[in-house]
Amino acid sequence: MKVVIRADASPAIGSGHVMRCLCLADVLRTRGASVRFVSRALPEQLAQMLIAHGHQMISLPNDAAVDEALDAEQTLAACGPCDWFVVDHYALGAAWETALRGAARLFAIDDLARPHRCDLLLDQNFHPEPDRRYASHVPDDCTLLLGPRYALLRPEFAQARQRVEPRDGEVRRLLVFVGGMDTDNVTEMVLQAIALVDRADLAVDVVIGALHPARERVQARCAALPDARCHIQTCDMATLLADADLAIGAGGSATWERCALGVPTLGLCLADNQREVLFHGSRRGFLYAPDAAADDASALALHLRALLANSGLRHHLSRTGLDLVDARGAQRVAAALVAGGITMRRATRDDARHLHAWRNDPTVRAISRDPAEIRYADHERWLDGVLNSPSRHLLIGERDGTPAGVVRFDTSDAAAEVSIYLTPARIGQGEGAALLLAAEAWLKRERPHIRTLHAHVNVGNTPSQRLFERCGYDLRSTRYTKRT
Repeated sequence: MKVVIRADASPAIGSGHVMRCLCLADVLRTRGASVRFVSRALPEQLAQMLIAHGHQMISLPNDAAVDEALDAEQTLAACGPCDWFVVDHYALGAAWETALRGAARLFAIDDLARPHRCDLLLDQNFHPEPDRRYASHVPDDCTLLLGPRYALLRPEFAQARQRVEPRDGEVRRLLVFVGGMDTDNVTEMVLQAIALVDRADLAVDVVIGALHPARERVQARCAALPDARCHIQTCDMATLLADADLAIGAGGSATWERCALGVPTLGLCLADNQREVLFHGSRRGFLYAPDAAADDASALALHLRALLANSGLRHHLSRTGLDLVDARGAQRVAAALVAGGITMRRATRDDARHLHAWRNDPTVRAISRDPAEIRYADHERWLDGVLNSPSRHLLIGERDGTPAGVVRFDTSDAAAEVSIYLTPARIGQGEGAALLLAAEAWLKRERPHIRTLHAHVNVGNTPSQRLFERCGYDLRSTRYTKRT
């Protein structure tokens, strides 16, 4: 699979777009995809980082006057044919996507509920009613990935998450990170506030980017504190967060890194697009966002003292964040992109022989609710019943015209139970998530009133358990059986 990612970074727009796309690109690469980044005037250190991760880097002419249609034309000319165009850019939207319609499938990453003409859309931010934000802004057949469950985080955050617990007790270590660029040098103001709090026993980790505009001044501020370290362009953010008892940070994409590791956070608004996250996040309880401006050290010190003195609030923020973000979002998004290559069709009576053979294969029977071999006559009766039932939908997923697996939805009111298996030839090839997500997209188009999906997984069927977890299913109950 060939993927082209269109994203930029600069002191004005920050590095968040490129960094979260890099998370996705790394996961896609592990699944066999080749990824090209297309950017204008990307800072050299970021470009080298993309290349070091094994991705290709294409630079477009540095022309600020380029409109969306011309940008799309130049992107297509620079990268050639691909399977997916991914765009994460506030200046590129529906017009850019329309210009590329037909050249490949389109995946838009957005935060602002703008109009789009894409096949797949991700908004990883928290919103009380995420579906309503995009109800009239995307095509009817667009698949939506909404909420922090899909937050694009690097694998080390999932690894570090295994050793963290909800924060409790005294704050001994504080982490400060307000963004990779920090054009306005908010970091120095935060350090002023920390100095005003006057906690000699508080260890402070400060993270800034290599291109920080006041690097030497920040380092001098750190040196003036009793126990502070300045980390420049660190690759160890997950460890720093896992060790932190409290954080101060902006309301950008790093919010989800902090939530995934349960770090209670004093959130600062450094850009207009962060206001919604901070507003809804403070009300949902996964961060503390004061109304004070980010350039007021005295007000920030006041709120920092309040958080340091309130272990109950910090514990609540920590636990809420952990519950909200599980650090597996990049895997879910990558699976949705891979699912774009699988098409779903309704099974027919002509599929009877194939369905019978697949279902009776020992590898499929081993994970079935009933592992017994099925006679063909019984299979025919069952198939006729499913095909004639308005509440049951039997689907076959195909990739490049070859069957990949079978999915059945048994619906009742606004809920459906899902059953799934791969064809024997596809077992072990990592197609499960792609098949399931493609089937879910079909159900969303054909039966939009279905709001809840259930699945039954046998004890010991670890691959299926992991499949449903990767695709966003939560474990809600355990069923016990006793024979007497």
